[in-house]
Amino acid sequence: MDLPPLVDPAPELTGAELRRYARHLTVPEIGEEGQRRLKNARVLCVGAGGLGSPALLYLAAAGVGTLGVVDDDVVDASNLQRQVIHGEGTLGAPKTASAAARIADLNPLVRVVEHRVRLTAGNAEEVLAGYDLVLDGTDNFGTRYLVSDACELTGLPHVWGSILRFDGQYSVFWGAHGPTYRDLYPVPPAPGTVPSCAEAGVLGVLPGLLGTAMAVEAVKLVTGIGTTMLGRVATYDALSARWWEIPLSPTPGRAPVTTLTAAGDDGAPACPAPRSVTGPEDVPTVTARELEALLAARARGAADFELVDVREPYEARLAAIPGARLVPLGQFESGEAFARIAPNRRVLLHCKAGARSERALRLLVASGHPDVAHLEGGVLAWIDQVDPSQQPY
Repeated sequence: MDLPPLVDPAPELTGAELRRYARHLTVPEIGEEGQRRLKNARVLCVGAGGLGSPALLYLAAAGVGTLGVVDDDVVDASNLQRQVIHGEGTLGAPKTASAAARIADLNPLVRVVEHRVRLTAGNAEEVLAGYDLVLDGTDNFGTRYLVSDACELTGLPHVWGSILRFDGQYSVFWGAHGPTYRDLYPVPPAPGTVPSCAEAGVLGVLPGLLGTAMAVEAVKLVTGIGTTMLGRVATYDALSARWWEIPLSPTPGRAPVTTLTAAGDDGAPACPAPRSVTGPEDVPTVTARELEALLAARARGAADFELVDVREPYEARLAAIPGARLVPLGQFESGEAFARIAPNRRVLLHCKAGARSERALRLLVASGHPDVAHLEGGVLAWIDQVDPSQQPY
């Protein structure tokens, strides 16, 4: 959809700006006026991870005057495979600070505002205040709905993208002119049914493609050039190198968002641990501390159970719970695992964060096993609560 420019032009460009942005100035559709609009723009990026990294870098290089960065996470070694705004020198640092330092090195003319917080229903409107446009670079459904709802309430357009393994999607949402994220996904999937990036993985170069496409949409919205992705959703399959596009319209009769609720307040921009789809009464769990006591009791001969790790072999090399036997989830899904597990012995399952072990639990119970539970929070909870000598991954 063609839209008018989102931002008024800033005053005249300086000599340094004329030299830096010379290749923009020679593009007729942008020119000096478009560059002045970029200079005057205030763009907020929620998430300084895989999608936020290329988007922030290219928007900074393009001369967006103010970039806000929302993230409460710190840089981890596992981020560096795809989150190219960070590096070895900022491991352990807040992602907002790492991003700000990289942007300052790339373009010192850009002002960076760090929002070192988790976006919640309680602070979203305050964080978004004063910005012209929001980019959603998060990877969990709760925060995506929260960003969309907050943008609808504040009247802001927002650019959205998502990635998983080899696939990506992106679009533009703006309640005042077209559909929102809720028109694309009216109902969120049950927690635990869609894996996080930590559980499923992602091709490292894929966010570069989608995050850059998001930055293109931001530039178009700010300057008023071209046809935006409002009313369209693009999907990309890296394995086949194919793009598809589907139209999207506002849902007839959908009630407008009038308030932010805690329902959208269940995730941070970083990869979260998936939550169980049902409560403990339906999916039996043990805590890390409870498992520690059970393992000690088993060592004394006072308890009998089998501890099964449903992760992949490489993960067990990175971090492990002593006494666990490795049976990857794929063997539960194929049925191969059932013959390897004693039919009447209690079984405790674990994975990295809880989603895969819950899946294995459901499959094992469906096969007729009478006594199964899984570790709440997985190995990450074990490391946090019991064995901090191991490194999270």
